[in-house]
Amino acid sequence: VQLQASGGGLVQAGGSLRLSCAVSGVTLDSYAIAWFRQAPGKEREGVSSINRSGVSTYYASSVKGRFTVSRDNAKNTAFLQMASLKPEDTAVYYCAIDRSPVATLEKGQYDYWGQGTLVTVSS
Repeated sequence: VQLQASGGGLVQAGGSLRLSCAVSGVTLDSYAIAWFRQAPGKEREGVSSINRSGVSTYYASSVKGRFTVSRDNAKNTAFLQMASLKPEDTAVYYCAIDRSPVATLEKGQYDYWGQGTLVTVSS
C-alpha cells in the first residue's frame, strides 16, 4: 500500500492550496481517509477526515470553514482544499487511511501513511 501526498508549497497568508493523496495497492472505497499535519516542534494533529462513502466529514476546529476534504474513489485519490491560509497552518501535511467505517481524527486509528507534503504560509 502506498500513499503519495502532493500539492504543498509556499503561499501567502490568505491564499489557497489543494493537496492530493494518491493511493495505490488498495481499493480506496473500503477505507476512511484522514489528513494530519505536524508543525516544527509540535505533535502531529488531525486536520480533517472523510468516511468511506464521503458522506461524513470531520474537521479540527482550527480549520473548520476554511478547509474542505473530499475523495474520488474512482481515481483512488483524496483531496484537501485549503483556503484562507494562515501562517499557523504551516506544517508537513500527511494523508492516512484505515479500513474502519468511522473516520476520526485520532492518528492511532490509521494503518497506512503517506510521506507528507510541506505547506508554508508566509505572513
